[in-house]
Amino acid sequence: MHDKGAILPMFYLPPVAWFSQLNKSKNDILIDQEEHFIKQTYRNRAHIYSPDGILALTVPVVKGAKVHTKVNDVKISYDFNWQRLHWMSLQNCYRRSAYFEFYEDDFAPFYEMRYDNLFDYNQQQLKIILKLLKINANIKFTGEYEESYPDRADLRLSLDPKKEQPQQKPYFQLFEERKGFLNNLSIVDLLFNQGPQAVNYL
Repeated sequence: MHDKGAILPMFYLPPVAWFSQLNKSKNDILIDQEEHFIKQTYRNRAHIYSPDGILALTVPVVKGAKVHTKVNDVKISYDFNWQRLHWMSLQNCYRRSAYFEFYEDDFAPFYEMRYDNLFDYNQQQLKIILKLLKINANIKFTGEYEESYPDRADLRLSLDPKKEQPQQKPYFQLFEERKGFLNNLSIVDLLFNQGPQAVNYL
């Protein structure tokens, strides 16, 4: 079956479902860089598995990122040291996972260097993650905003932390004996727990 292409939003450490879609449509992926920034979504938030269950890591954005700010124009705020907080959270949650130390050096720079722009930050992280997953995807970026893409799988609004996502096939998670399998966490959860097998899971 020929999978039709997909249009995806740019997310921070995107959830597993995002990568499943990307892997399925990898010859024809469009990422929307013209859409408006939507607050409280994965555009600047990732969910990881902490000992207490889901932990949301949020990249703060500069105030004034209004409803009609283009996602490409959203600036990251450094009013407090969120990078240190995110990196400590990732270490605390995944240090004991099978593959954290294999990938630690790939992710550490993102919590040391400063990026002005949220889209650029997410895009640079995405490049690294695709490399680690060994996914060779043909990714293009939109040149203008379009309301709908009838000939593509459009995931810009459906992949939302507030919406129920289809149940995924469970894989081993470090704290699953506490809360069971948690669905659709950030790709780092899959990567740190499954390592090179992550791409087969997708």
